[in-house]
Amino acid sequence: MDLDIDALNAQFNENPEGLVHWALSLDKRAICTTNFRPFEAVLLHMVTRMKPDIPVLWMDSGYNTEATYRFADALSQGLALNLHTYHPRRSRAHREALEGATPSIDDPRHASFTEEVKLEPFERALREIAPQVWFTALRAEDSPQRAQMQPVSVNADGLLKIAPLLHWSARDMHQYLQQWDLPNNFDYFDPTKVEEKRECGLHLQH
Repeated sequence: MDLDIDALNAQFNENPEGLVHWALSLDKRAICTTNFRPFEAVLLHMVTRMKPDIPVLWMDSGYNTEATYRFADALSQGLALNLHTYHPRRSRAHREALEGATPSIDDPRHASFTEEVKLEPFERALREIAPQVWFTALRAEDSPQRAQMQPVSVNADGLLKIAPLLHWSARDMHQYLQQWDLPNNFDYFDPTKVEEKRECGLHLQH
């Protein structure tokens, strides 16, 4: 796609819904990723209002909280999501039987753990679905790395990455949830990040 990325970011920097509409109007194979963390209902609602059947990809590591699994089911049903769930090739029970509990972030094994439970399933999803447009709910507030990103970017493989909510604050997100009477989930833990402001790796590679 021959796009003027700088012009698009200037045009849609503060217009998330306009950006979603523009990206969908390209009529390219699009996906939306989710991890059912806090405020995930915002992007899922915003995108599925315009394209109800968009494939929603969830890399379920097997290490989510009970509340996150309940939230995932409730939101999937409430928004009638076209949900595609990708799991690691080994179950959590299988991995822990051989290697023990989740390695800490300063453990040399943590990188391979992240690769197994999050990155490999995502790469597999990309191979199977071969999207051209990727909607993601990342926000600048999440980590220092994300603060350097733009709402519209193109990765090395040519995948158009759309982050409509990049510059929204937690307050903006909360107001959207209230406006549309959407649920939220704060009982969330990502074992590949552990620390709140640490990057999980997915958006460093893509």
